[in-house]
Amino acid sequence: MSIKKIVKLVCVLVTMVVLLVGCSNAEQEDNCTNKNNTVRYNIYGGSTDDKPIIYLYPTEKMDISVKLGKAENLTCTYPKYENGWEVTANPDGSMIDKTTGRNLYALYWEGKNTTEYDTSYGFIVKSEDTIKFLEEKLKILGLNDREAEEFIVYWLPQMQSNKYNYVRFATEEEINENMPLTFSTEPDTLIRVLMIWKPLEEQIEIPEQQLNSVERKGFVAVEWGGTKLENAAMVE
Repeated sequence: MSIKKIVKLVCVLVTMVVLLVGCSNAEQEDNCTNKNNTVRYNIYGGSTDDKPIIYLYPTEKMDISVKLGKAENLTCTYPKYENGWEVTANPDGSMIDKTTGRNLYALYWEGKNTTEYDTSYGFIVKSEDTIKFLEEKLKILGLNDREAEEFIVYWLPQMQSNKYNYVRFATEEEINENMPLTFSTEPDTLIRVLMIWKPLEEQIEIPEQQLNSVERKGFVAVEWGGTKLENAAMVE
């Protein structure tokens, strides 16, 4: 092998080592992109599901039991979660907690998120486009105006202060893996929205996530929440 080829091979190997070492450092995570400026992260554990709340809209007044499948991962609930929630739900979305007798409009929980997410696709959203983006996507995903407003009011202050945000909406399989949700009477329409997001300093190019429109019909149950990605590791 010629000296020229040897030198070239050594340079390639050194470059690969530098990239692997640099991208393993979480402090440099926003710089770990490939030559096409495409994000190359997968996220592992350490995040939390923030503010998931559940709305119930039966077609008629009914008693319903709601259970979360991984109660050991719960960190905060209201009303207090005791092997499930027992409520009397009304078509307008109002509920009565059968344990305390209190009037409710939603069930609230937060918990540890240990799901691994593929962040090689999604959306890159400019700060000034955040409201328009969320209004448009949440409508597609099936949230009504009140639900979307509560979602936006909660997440907007955290997102609009960043230059850009990476956003992807978790798949049904990912959401169910992370926190199964069951009902004593199964809804005709179940909408679970979990926004995965991460602040970015620079715009990057990634394939756009394709969202399917949801039609609300019959007994409708809705859940929304979000996960801000904290710990990233570079993957090939």
